[in-house]
Amino acid sequence: MVGVAWAAIGLMAATLASLVAALFGLRTEFRGQFVELRSEIAELRAEMREGFRVQGERIDAQGARIDALAARIDAHIDRHAG
Repeated sequence: MVGVAWAAIGLMAATLASLVAALFGLRTEFRGQFVELRSEIAELRAEMREGFRVQGERIDAQGARIDALAARIDAHIDRHAG
């Protein structure tokens, strides 16, 4: 009977060791995936920042063209209004 108890304890210890090893492996895999995800998010943020910068420059250029056109219209109105 004592031999069976020790065999059961040995089986439980082996099962526990396997479970701990599996959990450690999962932890390592998840950590790697989180690091990769953080890297991808950082790259996406950089791409978005650059995209917004380019769009801001386009909007500024369009605004400058509108301002120039408005000045030409004002000058035309001033010449023909009076």
